[in-house]
Amino acid sequence: MAPNVRRRAGLTATRTRKLVLFGLIGASLLVLWLRMMAAQPMIDASFRLSPLGHPMLIATNEPALQASLGQVLQAIVLTDGTVLPVGRELTPRSPRWVVNDTERERRLAWRDGLSQALQQPQLTLLFDAGVHVVVVPRARGLAGLGVACWLFSALALVLYLAAAAVLPSRPVQSAWLYGLMALAQALNLLLIGADAMPGLGASIDPARLDLALRVLADTVAAASLVHVLALYPVRLPQWPWVAAGAWLVALPTAALALLLPTPGLWWLVQALMAGCGAAAVLVLRAVMRRGRNPLPAMLTRLAWVGIGTLVLASLAIALAEQAGLRQDGVAQAGAMVWQVFFASLLMLAPFLTRSRQVVREFAALAGISTVAISLDLLLVTVLGFGQLAAITLALAVSLLLYVGARHWMLRHLAGSGGLSAERMFESLYRAARAIEQAPEHAAEQLGTLMREVFDPLELARVSRHTSRIRVAPDGSTLVVPIPQLSADGERAGTLVLRFAHRGRHLFTLEDMRLTERIIEQLRRAVAYDRAVEHGRSEERTRIAQDLHDDIGARLLTLMYKAQDPDIEEYIRHTLQDLKTLTRGLAASNHRLSHAAAEWKADMTQRLAATGCDLHWSFSADRDITLNVVQWSGITRVLRELVNNIITHAQATQVEVSLQFDRGRLSLVVSDDGIGRTPERWSHGLGLGGVRKRVKLLGGQVAWRERETRGIRCEMHAMLVGERG
Repeated sequence: MAPNVRRRAGLTATRTRKLVLFGLIGASLLVLWLRMMAAQPMIDASFRLSPLGHPMLIATNEPALQASLGQVLQAIVLTDGTVLPVGRELTPRSPRWVVNDTERERRLAWRDGLSQALQQPQLTLLFDAGVHVVVVPRARGLAGLGVACWLFSALALVLYLAAAAVLPSRPVQSAWLYGLMALAQALNLLLIGADAMPGLGASIDPARLDLALRVLADTVAAASLVHVLALYPVRLPQWPWVAAGAWLVALPTAALALLLPTPGLWWLVQALMAGCGAAAVLVLRAVMRRGRNPLPAMLTRLAWVGIGTLVLASLAIALAEQAGLRQDGVAQAGAMVWQVFFASLLMLAPFLTRSRQVVREFAALAGISTVAISLDLLLVTVLGFGQLAAITLALAVSLLLYVGARHWMLRHLAGSGGLSAERMFESLYRAARAIEQAPEHAAEQLGTLMREVFDPLELARVSRHTSRIRVAPDGSTLVVPIPQLSADGERAGTLVLRFAHRGRHLFTLEDMRLTERIIEQLRRAVAYDRAVEHGRSEERTRIAQDLHDDIGARLLTLMYKAQDPDIEEYIRHTLQDLKTLTRGLAASNHRLSHAAAEWKADMTQRLAATGCDLHWSFSADRDITLNVVQWSGITRVLRELVNNIITHAQATQVEVSLQFDRGRLSLVVSDDGIGRTPERWSHGLGLGGVRKRVKLLGGQVAWRERETRGIRCEMHAMLVGERG
């Protein structure tokens, strides 16, 4: 095994072990978290706010509470007689997303009171109409965590694993910052899942710890976002100042939330997050000015979407609370969905080029759900819509936005949409024919094909070998090994394509798979062409042998029996033509210089019989080997042109110029005959055959009048052949 292969295998094994280790650590931490949540005391009772804002019992498995279904809970009475009034605080809305400072402090105090109450051996629930029900708090258990808690925990684990996948592959500062940002948002998801647990209970004790953790997670994620974008995908020269500014703003905000009841805390944190998002956009725009890498443009779009949805959700929640509407459930859903959307963007961002379509769609749907909930709140709060009308209109607008935003946000991931199926087939066929004729030019042909498909800003051929097609993590580069397309050929290195569609698109996994299919089809086409050519060669050999053995023998007999010397001479020339034809059919290839000599001899002999002089000119910058198709095509074109001159032109002088220069063959045949106005000629089998054969060679042919008299025929074709 080659040293570089062993080294790559060792690195892959090391990364796999690290990923497994990180995964086990994350799974273990998640199990500890869930067991801690399962150990929390609770009362199996679910409540919903009535139209008047009172908590109404809607579901329970407690036998003592069955008779109270549908009743409103007034208060919770502790064993020492302490009464804990119950109101809108019973809804699982996080204090982090409560706008009013007084309301937030009241909710925090109530949550602390509920935590203390659940530590009592029993509680008395006071319902309306004076109904008292004694219940015993018990541990929630894993079965009592609820579906939402499990889902958010699973999403947190997926986000953690995304960070774990980035760290071993790129153990640099930007990867660690991404890991920090992902862990902060994973903590947010775990806290949201804890809030979503069913039953009457508290998740985090004390309640201010829950608030502090959420503010810390949001501020750390916001500052990490600015910091990581100053380093990746392009390191800015001013990155230390950008990073220091972000952390100097974020850390004091988190410290205030951890230590003191800060006035205007909600507005402060939201402004910090939006400001860091705007700073991230400015950083990305500075990166875009330094080059044509499409990744910053794509990340800028994601940042704008994140900022827009955050501002919209914040505005909707603030207006709803200011209006005093009882929209706690919708506000809670809006905050929760935005956090899920941000988490999906974090999962998507480092894997833009390698993510599956389902991940992209999940991110888009999470963003549109945030928009829908925010619009619903705004329509009810600002315009006074009814709930049904608001939901209907919000969904309609969101669906329209989804259709447009999905294309706007994700279109730069489609790096391969340049060629139609018809043009792709033509390019593949042309490349296969060229490679079959000259396998040593496989790299040039594959490079031309890749340029047609992806239109890269840069395409280079390097000498190092790679075993497979790869896409760079940032989508800027596609690495394509040049395949071995002949049995005795050697690998010719690697093609490196950078910045698809002139720097406007990212290379993706779809592009990698498309390239794999192109190379496989190229292999098949070359193999098919070789098989067909082998069959044709055998058939030509058989036909040549039959002509030589049958027709040649008959002509030889006629020549010996001829009584007229002219007929004998004619048959001898016919035999010579037949010998030339059979030799050409039997040979698999022909040197251009040898073929030119045969063409000259053949034309001289035929024109001399009519008293016509031939002026022959031949030059070539190199001697190449023509295949049978090329040799046969040029031979028959020359013969047909000479036939026309002999039959129709009544010429006395014929000039033939044959030149081959840098792959371009130019053939000019002129005569001084009586032919004029070639545009009026009827193209029958003769001239039509000439056009057809030239077209098969990939060239063009045209007839023009000479200034004095006669006709000039010009043929040009690009010939790819082996060096002689």
